[in-house]
This record gives sequence, C-alpha cells and structure tokens, in this order.
Amino acid sequence: MSITILQNTATVNGLQTQGGPARPITQPPCAFSGLDIDLPGVGSHQTGIWECTPGRFERQLPNAEVMHIVSGACTFTPTGGEPQHIQAGDTLFFPAHTTGEWHITQTLRKVFFIVAQ
Repeated sequence: MSITILQNTATVNGLQTQGGPARPITQPPCAFSGLDIDLPGVGSHQTGIWECTPGRFERQLPNAEVMHIVSGACTFTPTGGEPQHIQAGDTLFFPAHTTGEWHITQTLRKVFFIVAQ
C-alpha cells in the first residue's frame, strides 16, 4: 500500500469548488473549495484539504473533527463561549456537536479529519 504525499499543503493546487456554507452570516457568502483524500482503512471517516474565503457562517457539523490550519486566520466563537483567534500553525480538536460562528478574516486552508458517527 502506498502513502499519499501532498507537497507544500499551504499552496497545493487542484482544489475543487464546493459551494458555500448552509448558514452564511455575511453576503456574499464565503466560498468553499477542497480536495478529498481517499485514505484506505478509515471506513466512512473523511479527510482532505479544505479552503474558505473571508466571511462569517455558523458551524453545524455534528461530527467530531481534528484540523490543522496551514494558512490564513480566523476567529471561532463557540456557542456560549469566548472568541478564539486561530491562525496558520494551529491544530484544533472539535468534539462532536460543537456549534458556533466562524469569522474567516484571511482565506483559511486546513487539513482535516472528520470522525463519522
């Protein structure tokens, strides 16, 4: 079995348009793009690269997620919590059912792993 290597993830090309958020807060809404990575052996879990242009939207993903920010900056405000400044180099661990508001201030790119329920 071979491994997948993406050279310089912060600038890798080939991301596919993925629309925008289901619950945008700003207009025009953010634009999403990404690259899903087929990783044998992880079942229905998902992994890949995701990018988002500046704007604000509600997080509604019910799954747990691990992400590493490779470029950009934002603020995430958990429901009922304090704003958290996030930037390139940060790694985040979201428990399942984490809700809140993303405020993307610089186009954000992350590597993610979403745990299927």
